[in-house]
Amino acid sequence: MPQPSAEQPLRLPPHLTQEHWQRAGRRLLAKLLGEFAYEELITPVPDGPGDGDRYVLELPGAAYRFRARRGAYGSWQVDPDSVHCPPEGDADPLRFVQRARHLLGLTGDTAGHLVRELTATLIADTRLLGTELTAAELAGLGHVELEGRQSGHPWIVPNKGRIGFSAQDAARWAPEARTPAELPWIAVHRSLAEFRGAADLYERELDAPDRLRAPLGDRAGEYLLLPVHPWQWDEVVVPLFAPWIADGRIVPLGGDGDLRLPQQSIRSFFNLTRPERCTVKLPLSVLNTLVWRGLPTDRTLAAPAVTAWVHGIRDRDPFLREECRVVLLGEIASVTVDHPLYRDLPEAPYQYKELLGAIWRESLDGHLEPGERGRTLAALLQTGSDGRALAAELVARSGLTPTAWLQRLFAVMLPPLLHFLYRYGTVFSPHGENAILLFDEHDVPVRLAVKDFVDDINLTDQDLPELERLPPEVAGVLLRQRPDQLCQFLHAGLFIGVYRYLAALFEQQLRVPEPQFWALLREEVLAHQRRFPELAERFALFDLLTPRIDRLCLNRNRLLLDGYRDRPERPHAAVHGQVDNALHPAAPIGLPVQRARIVTPAP
Repeated sequence: MPQPSAEQPLRLPPHLTQEHWQRAGRRLLAKLLGEFAYEELITPVPDGPGDGDRYVLELPGAAYRFRARRGAYGSWQVDPDSVHCPPEGDADPLRFVQRARHLLGLTGDTAGHLVRELTATLIADTRLLGTELTAAELAGLGHVELEGRQSGHPWIVPNKGRIGFSAQDAARWAPEARTPAELPWIAVHRSLAEFRGAADLYERELDAPDRLRAPLGDRAGEYLLLPVHPWQWDEVVVPLFAPWIADGRIVPLGGDGDLRLPQQSIRSFFNLTRPERCTVKLPLSVLNTLVWRGLPTDRTLAAPAVTAWVHGIRDRDPFLREECRVVLLGEIASVTVDHPLYRDLPEAPYQYKELLGAIWRESLDGHLEPGERGRTLAALLQTGSDGRALAAELVARSGLTPTAWLQRLFAVMLPPLLHFLYRYGTVFSPHGENAILLFDEHDVPVRLAVKDFVDDINLTDQDLPELERLPPEVAGVLLRQRPDQLCQFLHAGLFIGVYRYLAALFEQQLRVPEPQFWALLREEVLAHQRRFPELAERFALFDLLTPRIDRLCLNRNRLLLDGYRDRPERPHAAVHGQVDNALHPAAPIGLPVQRARIVTPAP
């Protein structure tokens, strides 16, 4: 009897070799030790007498020894090459979880899922290692190409877990796979779907909207069109929207002919065929970096209204419009699709309320002036295969001193963000992916672009006159926060979430001592305050220079609070104690520090 044969050969993730796995594991373990120590999940102690940079973490049956640089906000930067755990010198982050699970206080389900997330992250990291470029090569890439070369969230340890993806899914749809694809479109009957925003969206985004609508016949006017992620269609839409596919209220259509490429956020796509067209943000029901990556229905519906309101602030304010020339990448249109049953189950997990929809966001290309080039803020943290940081390469190309280049960076980023906070009681979440730096032809920062409004804009809970005429559709969706909580979007999202890593790079590779880094940042805040003395009461209300701030924790949330359990509402960052504010003049920066080193380009 003939034996059955496999339909296709088994596939291995590209670049999954022992060398890449060990390098990726060592780096991830160093990150784990540093971030867990920062969040006080573990407590390494000095390894030997004196104030050196050697530390040890004792676990049952194992001792992890390493060198670490202490920095602002009580942070730890662990040297990956120094991590050692006898007898084998084991530098395996997966084994660390097994050894440390009781010390960390992990439940069995959290430990099991964490190992899975860490393993998926390591597989993605091996792909990045197998295709890495030098710093000079990274500097030559455009904004779109650079997205697929980034290593992910610098703070969250399992930052590419993507629970729900198979290995083949990751190889096709992850940003580091850098695989262009055409997105299919579907039609959804207006009894299920709502549209907001630009009335001419389809004419702007589609070459032949009537051709796409052809299968709908004379009922085309009853439907709304939207692209759908192929994975989401297969894994979520067909299984959960089957009744409405069966009755013809959801109809699969063809593609639009445009090739698209996923961004770091994994659910947003650049248009490669026509870069001037919108990027599109789609729900993707995978669990990654704390949350399911869906699109909340109410926020998706309100996105164009929030954009119009934010654009209105900028357009009426000469400082934002003419001096900062800040770019606000608007979410100009959206389609929301409610699931008729989950809509009426408020206690159901939030992932089931974010299943289907789309947001169209303005492309950066349409805002660039001659000679300008965009790079996400997160890209500055990347290091090339030659060990040289991209930031160091850009400084060298600019012709400026490292200090002068940093001053330009802060002068570009801080004024628009501070002005929105102080004048309008409004704050963005300017983390590494939401903040995009625009550089001139010499790689000097010249302007700031910001994106992701409806998800990441928050307002003060104070009764400011600037917020009295807030449009109802905006007021109903944007969260109101206490002044100290609003300041945390700058502290945690920008200063701790990005700048504490950038400060370490500038100290190690460009000889800018970390205290000088934070002093330059503080001076930019003070310069802005001197520029607008009439806002003195707001400077006190939104006090960015307070001696101590709450320590927000992202890994602690996953490990000890929400774990991997479903809940009706999206989780938020955990708060654990306080840390010294690096912007306060008396803040300790956290010596001792490893000796600075200069990394030069490979010949």
